[in-house]
Amino acid sequence: MSNNRKYFFIAVIVIIGLVFITRLFAIQVLESDYKLAAENNIIHRKVQFPFRGLILDRNDKVLVENEAAFDIMVVPKEVDEDQSDIFCEVFKIEKAYYQEQLSKAKRFSYVKPSIFIKQLPIDEFAAVEDQLVDFEGFYVSSRTVRSYPHQSLASALGYTGEISKEQLDKYHSSKYEQGDFIGKSGLESAYEENLRGVKGVKYQMVNVRGLVKGKFKNGVYDTLSSPGSTIKTSLDLDLQRYAEYLMQGKRGSVVAIEPKSGEILTFISAPSYDPNILAGRDFSKNYKGLLKDTLKPLFIRPLMSPYPPGSIFKLAQALIALQEGVIVPSTRIRCNRNIIACHGSHYNEDLRGAIQHSCNPYFRNTFRRIINQNKDENTYKDSELGLRIWNEHIRSFGFGSKLGIDIPNEKGGFIPQPEYYDKLYGDNRWKFSTIYSLAIGQGEISIVPIQMANMAVILANRGHYFIPHFIKDIDGESNIPEEYTRKNFTSIDTAHFPIVIEAMNRVVKEGTGLRANVPGVDVCGKTGTAENPHGEDHSVFIAFAPMDDPKIAISVFVENSGQGGRAAAGIAGLVMEKYLLGEIKRTWLEDYIMKGEFIY
Repeated sequence: MSNNRKYFFIAVIVIIGLVFITRLFAIQVLESDYKLAAENNIIHRKVQFPFRGLILDRNDKVLVENEAAFDIMVVPKEVDEDQSDIFCEVFKIEKAYYQEQLSKAKRFSYVKPSIFIKQLPIDEFAAVEDQLVDFEGFYVSSRTVRSYPHQSLASALGYTGEISKEQLDKYHSSKYEQGDFIGKSGLESAYEENLRGVKGVKYQMVNVRGLVKGKFKNGVYDTLSSPGSTIKTSLDLDLQRYAEYLMQGKRGSVVAIEPKSGEILTFISAPSYDPNILAGRDFSKNYKGLLKDTLKPLFIRPLMSPYPPGSIFKLAQALIALQEGVIVPSTRIRCNRNIIACHGSHYNEDLRGAIQHSCNPYFRNTFRRIINQNKDENTYKDSELGLRIWNEHIRSFGFGSKLGIDIPNEKGGFIPQPEYYDKLYGDNRWKFSTIYSLAIGQGEISIVPIQMANMAVILANRGHYFIPHFIKDIDGESNIPEEYTRKNFTSIDTAHFPIVIEAMNRVVKEGTGLRANVPGVDVCGKTGTAENPHGEDHSVFIAFAPMDDPKIAISVFVENSGQGGRAAAGIAGLVMEKYLLGEIKRTWLEDYIMKGEFIY
């Protein structure tokens, strides 16, 4: 009996042993999880960050490039915290910062690497590179950061930054992980998919001191990174820098567009900033500084700043009135200043003269004829019907909604519809006399500067425009999205444009736009003064040139600088002169413009 019990226990032990041996064989040989967990103790997964795509101007000048930067990574489990004082001394950081970063890394993961010190420039990394091997748990990961060789075009180019938790949740993609950089604004954001490239991965064998001993399994699991695409933009760097120079000491915008294509040549939001300050490891500090700046350099005025357009709006009013047949080019209207104020010396102008002299009574009367066409006996209902007709026309110019430019943050401005006034005053409680300030681009109307430039394009093209855009080609191929190559027509017949264009030419040759008169070039323009209840009025000017073969259309808006002919027309004239002639002959005008200090 005792022998039977003895054999029974031996059998149980053998069976248990066989179970353990079988399980160990399965774990260590057949199953990969345990194997990988063991290997992870001696293998470092090193991400190979791709070169982000270059951004060029229309003449292939580099606007955005890359420069090397080095992240010091940490694996908390491997760190010898007794070395912390020496580490801080070598890397010139405070002990409090060391402890804060290590705690942050531990919260992320004890065994996965995370960034401890970000974006060391190459000179700073070179000074500590040889000593990094002395600190267990720390190693380097190289990447590139953006560099802006011309310190220009901040608003258009935008900036990159570390991906946020919200963005990670939004993309739900293996393309991004914590610590990655992503386009945050401007072209960097709009063309992120093209610019970012594809990450690679390298697996390295390391010893207990972190020294690389070679590739893991001869690199069979390694993947190469792929650089991002090169984006060629429509921007003209030389023209941009010159216009930025003219806008020094001023607040406002300059937008220049090639009428035949809708390509943006110049895009200025003033005041601006050097985009390089948002490209390094001091991003957060510098970004907060820009946010606190009372001049709002991060505010993209060409897209985001709604203004009353002032007298430039009279051009659209004239075209709508011609289309509706309520006036003809020879229609004369007396300048009755008892009804609405006016300026200059004129009395009984036809349409050409009314545009040239920017006659307020003429356009008030013209707008009344558009609004009250006697389509209903009830004057309130008639005004509502007329405003709907006017709305259909004015919105065909791209006002009152976003144009669809290829960078984010565009605003649509505001064009009031009957429902707006119904809500404001009540049904059948408003009529033409309530809204007549719309006639001269005041009242409830607001448009953004990109729309002003687009209006100049429409006039240059005699009735159509292309959606303004920056993209010219990607990796040398002209694969521009279809929406940027499609003509968008206004509701105005082409036959009505010549009379308005002729009048615009007279504005520049004989009227308030004299400072935009480029030597040897027929320029067509219109000045405007946007009323500002908070201080000095704003200066507005739109133009295109040459008259018969337009190559550039432009809007200039200078805040707090008075009448449009004072600052805006001069700046527009000089920018067109630079673009069309390649040099500035009117240096006296440069001196005049640069003496203007309009920031209060």
